[in-house]
Amino acid sequence: MDTVEIKNKVRTFIVSETASPEDKILNNSLIFKEGFIDSMGFVMITTFIEDEFDIKVTDADLIEENFESIDAITNFVLRKIQ
Repeated sequence: MDTVEIKNKVRTFIVSETASPEDKILNNSLIFKEGFIDSMGFVMITTFIEDEFDIKVTDADLIEENFESIDAITNFVLRKIQ
């Protein structure tokens, strides 16, 4: 699985869960600080990542830098699957 494919899957999930127009959420948008995702959405993102990419999100992974944007989530997934 490559970066583009991961990014597209993450983007599609986030856009569908937030019901925001796709052009409003950029790959580098700070999805929590900008109010697209809340704490419940965070749980949904981690569950999606575990199910979609067959990886385990550990307590140590639960830091803002891993989940603050579509780009950050993509990089996190890439690190976990390598």
